[in-house]
Formats: sequence, C-alpha cells, structure tokens
Amino acid sequence: MAIHVLAVHRDTVGTEQAAGGSLAGAYSVGLLCWLLSAGVYIAAKWVSTEMPPWALCFWRVLIAFAILLPIVRHHFSEMLALVSVRGLELLFIGGMGLAICQGLIFVGLQHADATTAGIIIALIPIITMILARLMLSEPMGRWQVAGSILAFLGIVVIIVKGSPAALLRLDFNPGELWIVAGAFCFSLYTVLLRRAKFDLNRLALLVLLLGAAALTALPFYLYELAVDERTTLNTSGLIALAYVAIPGGGLMYYLFNRSIEALGAARAGVLLYIQTIFIAVLAYFILGEKLQTYHLEGAVLIIAGLLLIILLKPEEKTAGA
Repeated sequence: MAIHVLAVHRDTVGTEQAAGGSLAGAYSVGLLCWLLSAGVYIAAKWVSTEMPPWALCFWRVLIAFAILLPIVRHHFSEMLALVSVRGLELLFIGGMGLAICQGLIFVGLQHADATTAGIIIALIPIITMILARLMLSEPMGRWQVAGSILAFLGIVVIIVKGSPAALLRLDFNPGELWIVAGAFCFSLYTVLLRRAKFDLNRLALLVLLLGAAALTALPFYLYELAVDERTTLNTSGLIALAYVAIPGGGLMYYLFNRSIEALGAARAGVLLYIQTIFIAVLAYFILGEKLQTYHLEGAVLIIAGLLLIILLKPEEKTAGA
C-alpha cells in the first residue's frame, strides 16, 4: 500500500543498518521522531486560543527550513538546478503537503481535541492508498476496499460522537472536518511526490519542500496579521512555537529521514500509527483530555480496516495478464 512519507522518492531499505547500525537503534530513531511529532499536536492545541494557526504553520516550516539548510549545503547546486527546471511543481507539492495540510490541522485544533485529531490522522495511509489507486493505478483488492469502508465508518463514528441523531441533523464539529481535510491534503501530497520522482538527495528535497511550504503559508500568515487579534506572541505562544519549529520541526523531519535510511520507507512509515497512541497519552497528561466511548468505537473500526489493508494485500497481476 502507499505509505505515509514526508520526503520519500525511493524506497531505499536499510542503507545505514547494512553499514553496521543496530535495528533497535533505527527503530528508536523512528519512535522518537513520532513522539516529537505527537508533541506538535499537543502544543498547537495548548495555544489554540492564543495563537492563530497560520502563524504557527508559517514559522514552523520556515525555522525548520533554516535549521536543515546548512546540513544540505553540499547539494546546493543540484537543488538550484531542480528549482530552475521544476520550481512550480516543487512549490505546489511542498505547499500542499507541508503548509496547507498543517494549516488546516492547526485550524481544526482550535475546535477539536488533540486525541480526536490523532485518530483522524491515522487515516492518512488509507486515503493515500485510495488516491494512489486513482492517480497511479496501484493495485487495490476487495479487502482493501472493505478495509477503507470500515475505516471511513470509524471516522464517521468519531465525528458524530457515536450519535446517529447527530448525523441526521448534520451536527458536526467543524474542527474535525478541517482535520479530515488536512489528512486528505497530506495524502494527495504523498501521491504527487511519488509520481514526481524528483532525482535529488532525500534530505535536500525535504529542504526545498519546506521552503515551498513557507512561501505558501506566507500569504495566510500576512492575512492573519491584518485581521487576527492573537498575532502578538505571549510566553505560551513562544514556547509552543519553539517546540513545533525546533524539536517538533527541524529535528523531527531530520529523524524521519534518518529512520527511512535505516529501516526503509515502508517500515519507517508504519510507525506513524504509534503517533496516535503518543498523542492520546500526552493529551491525557498535559491537556487533561480523556478517551471517550466514541473514540474507542471509532478506533476499533479504523484498526480493523487497517489490518484488512495491511495483512490481506491484493494479488499482483502477472506479466502475461
């Protein structure tokens, strides 16, 4: 199935592991990456009443870009060459996946709780699989269809909070719908990135995409400066911004790319599901959120759908067929 990636254009497996690195160490890097990523949702929710979402999005990607840029200085000539030839494509893909996606999620977190956001984000690989089928003609068997339907029903249960009456009244939390839209944007980004096949070092490509994201988020941020009263950063806002930009931004992106080099894109991407658990635990201890019955009911359906998709893969067509 198509997997959750940040800047993956080849599924290179185990290059560092083969060089002598330990498998346990590689998985530890991946787990730390998703723990830091989970903290971004907590920080964004923590300051959601004080700091506008696009300010958080813009400064996160810009600071992450600035942190990682010196690391890829040896690839500057290749990066400039790619920008000169495919600059608009980079701008669209990076803007979609690392700006629009994040901005929509941060908007959603102003109205939805972080626990719900974490469960919805677990849908990204499923949405990606469906889009990959439509846009890349990747195989999708009947079990994948059934799993996708189950996962979709799980999200419906969460959005209506387990109440069919809310569905009939179309009584939805707008924040949860924004987060679903953000998950869709990231899945589209993943498929577009797979189709683009940019021939560039993985980390250097990520830096270019982060730069594109900063340019995309800038107009939204400037609009907020003009109309939103929360544009002045207070202590809480500065702490949250420092976290999402440095450990939850530059370091997290770097660790994810390192985990891909050690584990391969497939195994590194599967660790995404651990993020949902991290978010729920952190939200409980830091934000005081509690798992509700509808969270558990929806999560069961989503997990069942994921198991169908992962364990019962579609049969590959033979060359003769």
